[in-house]
Amino acid sequence: RTKTECKTENTMWFSSSLTQSSPLSLYKPNLHSSQSLTLPTKTPTARNAAGCSSTTPFILPSHVNSITSTSNPFVKHCVKLRNSSSYRHSHGSVLLVGSTPIREMYSFQESKDEKASRIDCLLLHENSQVPEDFVESGIRIVRVSSLVMKKLCGVQSTESIDAVSLVKIPSTFLNLEDDHCLDSSKWFPSAFRILVLDGIQDPGNLGTLLRSAVAFGWDGAFLLPGCCDPFNDKALRASRGASFQLPMVSGRWSHLQSLVDGLKMKILAGDPGSKDRPVSCLTYELAHSLIDMKLCLVLGSEGGGISEEAREVAELSSQALLGDLL
Repeated sequence: RTKTECKTENTMWFSSSLTQSSPLSLYKPNLHSSQSLTLPTKTPTARNAAGCSSTTPFILPSHVNSITSTSNPFVKHCVKLRNSSSYRHSHGSVLLVGSTPIREMYSFQESKDEKASRIDCLLLHENSQVPEDFVESGIRIVRVSSLVMKKLCGVQSTESIDAVSLVKIPSTFLNLEDDHCLDSSKWFPSAFRILVLDGIQDPGNLGTLLRSAVAFGWDGAFLLPGCCDPFNDKALRASRGASFQLPMVSGRWSHLQSLVDGLKMKILAGDPGSKDRPVSCLTYELAHSLIDMKLCLVLGSEGGGISEEAREVAELSSQALLGDLL
């Protein structure tokens, strides 16, 4: 490397700036046609857009337009964003990998009058063309070498990956452990249909569930303790942008109960049932009876199913008929 390049590295201080016949489709009336989530680090600093405690943001100096070294502090920062849930939430920033999810996230945000999130920086492979959507977007673009791209993505081959972006955690994500918004009426813009995830540990499953909720036009997701981070890199890939489109709240059962009580919602849970724990079949009649009712649908973990809390407060319905959502 050149002396200039080495000097730049040494002097830079970075901080981060189913179908129609599916049972679920019957729940929503056609009105208009592997990491556990860790609490953000508590610091006496300003709060980020997501309402989480935030450390000093990493800022890439304006004169830097390319990065070739994997030991660059900014690269290390990005890798840590990908690997650590607590680090992501303390900085209020996510590493989004791949041009397709980046475009999907950007297109969705551009379609909204109020932007819940934004792209801080687009890291583009040195031999790749600037995506058409970003040519006149004003988003900062930094070129990176193949080695740096491989480091950022955490995969052996990056032949199909030519872009990575730093994206702000959307303001539509709330972590209630921070006690910054205890008024349940403000958690979701609308709360007619809420998907409640009870200890979903596999990020691929969680991402798929979020994507399904968006596809069916549900209003939000409530993540109970034990759920993995929806901004985990695998969850982001599986959700295909849903993590930035669907309002999400992370909290305890007591928080969920206040939402249910305040909005007079019904709680329905998917459960396989047993001789000692009979369940209702999800018939057309039952689904039709829920059309005008505010509903929370609870789906449990891959191994243990729904928690005891869910069994105590929810009406149990056959999980076999809800299984196509998983």
